[in-house]
Amino acid sequence: METGLYTFEDGVKELGPVAFSTMLKAAGSACNLDCQYCYYLDKAQQYGGKQARMSEAMLEEYVKQYIEANAVDTVTFCWHGGEPTLLGVDYYRKAIEFQKKYAKGKKIENTLQTNATRIDPEWCAFFRRNKFLVGVSLDGPQDIHDRFRTDKGGRPTWARVMRSMKMMSDAGVEFNTLSTVNSLCAGRGAEVYEFLKSVGSHYMQFLPVVEHVVNKPGFHRPFIVAPSYEGARLAEWSIGAREYGEFLIDIFRKWVVADIGEYYVQMFDATLAQYVGVRPGVCSMLETCGDALVVEHNGDVYNCDHFVYPEYKLGNIMETSLAEIYKSPRRSEFGLAKRRSLPAECMNCSFYFACRGECPKHRFDRNPDGTAKNSLCEGLKAYFEFTKPYMERMRDLLYREMPPSLVMSWARTQIK
Repeated sequence: METGLYTFEDGVKELGPVAFSTMLKAAGSACNLDCQYCYYLDKAQQYGGKQARMSEAMLEEYVKQYIEANAVDTVTFCWHGGEPTLLGVDYYRKAIEFQKKYAKGKKIENTLQTNATRIDPEWCAFFRRNKFLVGVSLDGPQDIHDRFRTDKGGRPTWARVMRSMKMMSDAGVEFNTLSTVNSLCAGRGAEVYEFLKSVGSHYMQFLPVVEHVVNKPGFHRPFIVAPSYEGARLAEWSIGAREYGEFLIDIFRKWVVADIGEYYVQMFDATLAQYVGVRPGVCSMLETCGDALVVEHNGDVYNCDHFVYPEYKLGNIMETSLAEIYKSPRRSEFGLAKRRSLPAECMNCSFYFACRGECPKHRFDRNPDGTAKNSLCEGLKAYFEFTKPYMERMRDLLYREMPPSLVMSWARTQIK
């Protein structure tokens, strides 16, 4: 269903103070690992297959523009990749210098997502001193993690990640975990959750892996492409909709009876935020997209990490400022398209207020009338249905200015 609907909230957002995030790919898709499901490794071909590195001059320009473009008191930098630690600690020391130079009274925060195979005491000291929040890519127990997350020589990486996490924990570095939910995770949600708790993760993100691939001459691994690419097939590591829903429900069963307020799961926090009517902390559950831009190593800017394709390029910061790019009609239209392209089935769903159609990258299934449907819909519906009574009780507790953790005693009577 394609509509030109433009809501009051859209207007408030467009006319209000500019506030957006960026995911900086200073090292492009360069990485020391060869994770089978990584949709970013193949972006090297888009940039001539060259080893990427944002120049110091470009880095300074990016820092300056990003801080100036955000009309808010706190600006958060998200260092991503590829593998951002390949640039070395000194690169980030220089970035901190630029942040201090252009902060002009704004508070600066930094997050860095890493595969955690190259962390050493110097990195730990830097992270601790500069209060970096480190995201560790860890899929769970060893057999799940090592199946798809190997290095360039095909060697497993789980043991290296475990050493790095202990090193960061001992050094007082704040970290959380990002785990893919792939085919090996089916039926193992509770096991993955308890494992992540055991290694010290108190904040967990779970990212469903649903990708399409083709075989290309000269490539040792399946080449990840857009679902519309000719000959594309669903990758073997992709999680099914029902399995994804069961994975989330199994974790929720554990969390809702014992862990509220001590362990945080991004999906659960975002769902509760939707019930309360506050902005969720995950972009896939927003009504529109376009507030999390990607900046490549050469200054190119894209709408989203999952849409780094030539047709979605918005500009380059050396030609058009980040502020102008964010305010551009192309960026706005991309964001509004998330809602405008939803089928009637989604708009009429009782859980639309929570799901919002999820991520557009997963809309490759088809309804009987030919409209696009989110491939994870069945699982998401099951998750929202199961969690509804608990979310409603937590919402009511918050409205009464009481902690949502009080729901746990009731939940124990419901979940055996």
